[in-house]
Amino acid sequence: MPTFEITTASADDIRMMADWAHAEGWNPGLTDGQAFFAADPCGFLIGRLDGAPVSCVSVIRYGSGFGFLGFYLTRPERRGQGYGSRLWATGTARLSGRNTGLDGMVEQQANYRRSGFRPAWTNMRYEGLVPVDIAPPPGVTLVDARTLPFGQVTAYDRRFFPAERDGFLAAWTTAPGRTALIALREGEVQGLAVLRACRTSSRIGPLYAATPETAAALVSALAATDPSAPVAVDVPDVNPAAVRLAEQLGLTPSFETARMYTGPTPDVDHTGLFGITSLELG
Repeated sequence: MPTFEITTASADDIRMMADWAHAEGWNPGLTDGQAFFAADPCGFLIGRLDGAPVSCVSVIRYGSGFGFLGFYLTRPERRGQGYGSRLWATGTARLSGRNTGLDGMVEQQANYRRSGFRPAWTNMRYEGLVPVDIAPPPGVTLVDARTLPFGQVTAYDRRFFPAERDGFLAAWTTAPGRTALIALREGEVQGLAVLRACRTSSRIGPLYAATPETAAALVSALAATDPSAPVAVDVPDVNPAAVRLAEQLGLTPSFETARMYTGPTPDVDHTGLFGITSLELG
């Protein structure tokens, strides 16, 4: 009989998981793995059949009460044979007792409901070319996020994410192939956006802003780093202003997921959430 075992992923395994995600059309960032590993080194699991990887999942612990599940994949030739469900059981056990989130693809949402996840909102990926000459609102300046005291960056992120994630955020904003911008007004943070290189459209996430005008300026400034390249933002419909902005910028919908939780929808600032950080880690 074949031997199936579940192991913690290595850094090389996480790069392989990104390749699998790309094959599914998820368009992960080229250097996402560095930040993912920093979030929770033991939170990535691989199912191996006679030593060969056939399934994967990420089950990231944030703080003492929150978790996020992603990267749930089984190789196409091994689907329907129970290897994914066995890995799912092990992974969700690691997050037992935590309010756990995920971003579920449309065809899997019924399965996630049966596992106790409830929909909170829909994320729609919008992508395309955007104007690169949108100025920030009066009094707002855009600066490199790496020039600010890191405590300011993490404190702002906590308005939009339900748990502390300092290690992840440090790696996410400084990894190779990405640009991170902060919007400031009189020294106060008014927005944060990170652009990362991907296999197709470059992705912007997170995209936080006090106003749609500030969000537009952040997107425009990031797009200006390569005006000929399309960008993509995973926009939560829980913030109608974010949907309107994506449409006003001329972006078109291309990919849909649902944010789902096992517990209550976390009390975060949805009015300032214009783009989620990552489908894999929240």
